[in-house]
Amino acid sequence: MQAKFKEPLIWAEQIEAWEARLAGDSDDAEARFQAAAELAQRRGYRYLTVEKVAQLPRTELLERIETTAEERHAPRETAALLGGVTEPLITVERALELYWSLAKDRAVGKSEDQLHRWRNPRIKAIRNFIGVCGNLPINEISGDVMLDFRAWWVERVDIEGMSPDTANKDFTHLGDVLKTVNNMKRLGLVLPLTDIALKSGEAKTRPPFSNGWIRDQLLRPGALDGLNDEARAIFLAMINTGARPSELAGLTPGEIHLDADIPHISIKPIGRKLKSGNAKRTIPLLGVSLEAMRQFPDGFGRYRKRSAGLSGTINKFLRENGLCETPAHTLYCLRHSFEDRMFAAGIDERIRRDLMGHTLNRERYGAGASLEQMSDLLQPLSF
Repeated sequence: MQAKFKEPLIWAEQIEAWEARLAGDSDDAEARFQAAAELAQRRGYRYLTVEKVAQLPRTELLERIETTAEERHAPRETAALLGGVTEPLITVERALELYWSLAKDRAVGKSEDQLHRWRNPRIKAIRNFIGVCGNLPINEISGDVMLDFRAWWVERVDIEGMSPDTANKDFTHLGDVLKTVNNMKRLGLVLPLTDIALKSGEAKTRPPFSNGWIRDQLLRPGALDGLNDEARAIFLAMINTGARPSELAGLTPGEIHLDADIPHISIKPIGRKLKSGNAKRTIPLLGVSLEAMRQFPDGFGRYRKRSAGLSGTINKFLRENGLCETPAHTLYCLRHSFEDRMFAAGIDERIRRDLMGHTLNRERYGAGASLEQMSDLLQPLSF
């Protein structure tokens, strides 16, 4: 009688095992891995990679081996119990695709509008991350990668006047997607998603690079050789112009005037929206910045329409090559350095604000300093 009672349960378990075994024949890496995990579970084990199986206590390892000996006719079971199925790489983009089904319980009962408002912030956060850091496998997301994404947001808060809360929401939605996939897929990853939130006013506190650091480290022969040509030129152009990275990346050929009596760039809302009306301005080109722009007289095609990854690329390079004066220093600190040099030289506030694209806290009268005057004032301050 007891055997009769257990028969349906045993049959159901066998059916599940067969289905998992059949799924193991799939060419899809994720399906193959999932099948191995389910097959191991049906045999009473948790799926482990071959490296982790090898580290098991002797008794547990022998138990798995003995079980596989009973399954010699079924190589799928052997692979499932001894970690013979390679764990698939899940990219950030793929993680978002998986998220919708893994988190479907959170969508229950939501209206179309609520679903729209639930989905869109997560899509935006993933797109922002990929734009800055690339479509990485989630097991390759390191603390440094997250710092690059954080630094990009700090710049957006500063440049566009956005609230730090907007950045923090992006971090939250990104973390929700990655943690859900990590947990539900039982990947066992330690994701660096803590201690990255921005504090109010943080974007304004970044230190400038010192003159000595710029001269002796950033401009040291060969120091920037590992950067791609366009990123390196934008970096150098920023040193003596103080222009925002996105402003330089977005320059069109008509905004670059290398053959003028005084070489300069004119930042205009051509094919893009500037931060404000004050951001429209003319800046003379001097020293290393002039030489860098001469290498790209038509601008920077690689970054003109997709500058999101520029800061991340440069910040990662600076950090990995010991070129950050302190851990708080990023590419954007060159802009602060430029402003500090002008202040130390006693350059009039109106001229400083005109060059930086900042608001003047009083009415602007007249045309301001001429290009020649600005060039003469900046010449002694340039590298």
